[in-house]
Amino acid sequence: MRERHLITGATLPTGERADILLDGDMIAEVGIITDAAGATVFDADGLIALPGLVDLHTHLREPGYEQSETVLTGTQAAAAGGFTAVFAMANTFPVADTAGVVEQEASLGRAAGYATVQPIGAVTVGLKGAELAELGAMARSRANVRVFSDDGFCVADPLLMRRALEYVKAFDGVIAQHAQEPRLTEGAQMNEGALSGELGLTGWPAVAEESIIARDVLLAEHVGSRLHVCHVSTAGSVEVIRWAKGRGIDVTAEVTPHHLLLTEDLVKDYDPRFKVNPPLRRPEDALALRAALADGTIDIVATDHAPHPVEAKQSEWDAAANGMVGLESALSVVHAAVVETGLMSWADVARVMSHAPARIGRLRGHGESIAAGAAPELTLYDPALASVFDLDRLAGRSVNSPYLGRTLPGRVVATFHAGYATYANGSVRAADEVAALAREATHG
Repeated sequence: MRERHLITGATLPTGERADILLDGDMIAEVGIITDAAGATVFDADGLIALPGLVDLHTHLREPGYEQSETVLTGTQAAAAGGFTAVFAMANTFPVADTAGVVEQEASLGRAAGYATVQPIGAVTVGLKGAELAELGAMARSRANVRVFSDDGFCVADPLLMRRALEYVKAFDGVIAQHAQEPRLTEGAQMNEGALSGELGLTGWPAVAEESIIARDVLLAEHVGSRLHVCHVSTAGSVEVIRWAKGRGIDVTAEVTPHHLLLTEDLVKDYDPRFKVNPPLRRPEDALALRAALADGTIDIVATDHAPHPVEAKQSEWDAAANGMVGLESALSVVHAAVVETGLMSWADVARVMSHAPARIGRLRGHGESIAAGAAPELTLYDPALASVFDLDRLAGRSVNSPYLGRTLPGRVVATFHAGYATYANGSVRAADEVAALAREATHG
């Protein structure tokens, strides 16, 4: 049942053209391939071949919030977006703060088969910020957790944050901080500035993010541990991270596609599709984030894919949930924000959407360069296929995308995970076929 795929004439991130032979659990050959008996041939003329995308920040909602998303539907959305691995945030119900919950999430991912699901463990019990969760037990579990986050909430207590940073050093873990000083953002509804005053909405000041990042990079330096900053959204945060890296502090950072492309002016119509945390910021913040991604100050793009049921978003602005779905649109948005603008190459895109997130998350078998002997994780992307982003592009359970009705460049044409196709020619592969292939890949 093992699949063989011969991808012909693809353009590698380096700009070279090559054929790629996927044979079971490895890339067997890259170059001019004349003998691939029994392989399914995929014509990739004009397509960019990228190593399978890795998302360090995904909300899959299961267990507990299956009305929004499940591991199955979330990984189907991932496949449609070119992702072959996703890191699942801990804000489920029950919270992923024990070995049992993270092992359940990883098992559901393996059974679904669309992408590797790597659980993120909570930093604190119940995400309540009062006592450390079972970090060591989650690290030793079958889920092999290395990233810990209370995302959705900030680890606001500096002593608790210090202890978490110290604890994860023992197993090369990393704390991924949701940088939001809670006292400065009580009741916040959008970016703080002239527009928030004009619209009568409580502002979310940039300093609430920047002050936490400044505190935490100093804590990371003090204890000699790894820190990752989630969804950086302000020009000031970029400067703090740049300073910390210049000082040799072991900090990495992510930016979301929506903070690269969208800005606070979209809030003027009170459309809840644009309500997100941290909020959409000023145009000058978006430009600073793009430049920081290009120069390496920000290490990766992460989607912060946050599905919600229709009733949670189609309401008055102040009552609407924060968050946007982003897996299916991420590569096109990055294309628009930094490739079309000339800031980054496709090799850079491979770095920030595959190589670096896999490295930060210590995820083996992903983020490898496209070469013979590498894991068969691959995304094929048509950069010339601009189209209106519509509901047909969404493969998950929720539809709260800010890009509906917007023309975006490019489109994912095919995704290969563990050597088999999970998405091709506009369609997610049938769940029973993928599950069977996943069992074969796991058990041989």
